Amino acid sequence: MRAISQDVLGGPGVLKEVELERPVPGPSEVLVKVHAAGVNPTDWIHRATGLILGEPPFVLGWDVSGVVEAVGLGVTIHRPGDEVFGMLKYPYGNGSHAEYVVSAARHLVRKPANLDHVQAAALPLAAITAWQALVDTADLQEGRRVLIHAAAGGVGHLAVQIAKARGAYVIGTARAPKHDFVRGLGADEVIDYTTTDFAEAVRDVDVVLDGVGGEYGPRSLPTLRKGGVLVSIVNHVRDLDVERYGVRAEEMLVEADHASMRQVAAAAEAGRLRAAIDSVFPLADAARAHERGETGRVTGKIVLTV
Repeated sequence: MRAISQDVLGGPGVLKEVELERPVPGPSEVLVKVHAAGVNPTDWIHRATGLILGEPPFVLGWDVSGVVEAVGLGVTIHRPGDEVFGMLKYPYGNGSHAEYVVSAARHLVRKPANLDHVQAAALPLAAITAWQALVDTADLQEGRRVLIHAAAGGVGHLAVQIAKARGAYVIGTARAPKHDFVRGLGADEVIDYTTTDFAEAVRDVDVVLDGVGGEYGPRSLPTLRKGGVLVSIVNHVRDLDVERYGVRAEEMLVEADHASMRQVAAAAEAGRLRAAIDSVFPLADAARAHERGETGRVTGKIVLTV
């Protein structure tokens, strides 16, 4: 089968198309013929640094949408021919940037009929991240106020939709050209972080979702009301002076999870959650997809088609 692999760490140019043996599903696993696969920041970070995966060779990709080709021993929820989508186990279930991939059966759900494979592949990792941050970690409730950084990005634009669906008041940060896009997702306020200091402009929020990192975590603490929570998906926040502000800070790593994936699928099927597609590239052009991602100007998600 064709796959995008690398032998060394580095820039997008290290990615190359290779021929690999088609994997075989083991117990509780399914083999998926990949139709589309999302590309996320974790992909280009791993490509360049190895991060959690370590040294190559490896095939990247955690988002997948496709058709079940075969099932392993004990699988009862999927059958060959089923259209499915989901997130492979993070971080060590990588490999969706290929013609076929093996996944734990319960990390996948049926693809809603109102989503094509590109739309479906754009959702899982980013949407599960947003859901687990806002719902599972922060327990976001109706009437709460939430500040979402990078609100036009992959996780951010889905987090806006999830927060609004739960009845929250949403404030997003984004560059001015993206304000109409973020408001169109349902945001109540949008702040241009290049001209306005959000740490001065925002107060009394219950939840901050930080997908930027760096100084965004500590600078977000004064925006929280007492008892509020900062959830960071990109940075270490355990050493922040949370006691000074009477808040808590959590650093979260997304987990592949059947319950979260079912929530994402249900929201998408009901029309409450939809991924904005920034760009689509064929599998062979994975390097160009990474180049696009690393511009830092992506609106929504990048997807590879197979």
